[in-house]
Amino acid sequence: MPIWLTQITPEMLNETEKMTLAGHLGIEFLEVGSACIKARMPVDNRTMTPFGILHGGASAAFAETLGGAAASLCVDRGKKLCVGLEINANHIRPVDKGFVYGRARPIHIGDSTQVWEVRIHNEQDRLVCISRLTVAVIDKNH
Repeated sequence: MPIWLTQITPEMLNETEKMTLAGHLGIEFLEVGSACIKARMPVDNRTMTPFGILHGGASAAFAETLGGAAASLCVDRGKKLCVGLEINANHIRPVDKGFVYGRARPIHIGDSTQVWEVRIHNEQDRLVCISRLTVAVIDKNH
């Protein structure tokens, strides 16, 4: 059973994110499933460290983008906003080229907070980063 209050396509999400940090980093939404969102991010000069590997901050930004987009689809977007409260990220292995793929799934969807798990994998489907994002659900006209 879908968890989304707002029905949206990956193409609509990509258009919304075009002029944001997500667009700058090259994040591309790929799928809106019944209870998860999937996207990919390139490992290139925008997302790498000077040492030639994926930057941990880029992974965290990717995770927050995925979790934040998912969270916002679970509320009445005319009345509510979802804003980040806390994010953590455990970086498991380096990536030096290609794309990383992320999937956001809910742990908790409440009236005032939500918690999302975001798993980021490399092109060989090996875990690169696991993140947990907590968001606050606030009134849009705060």
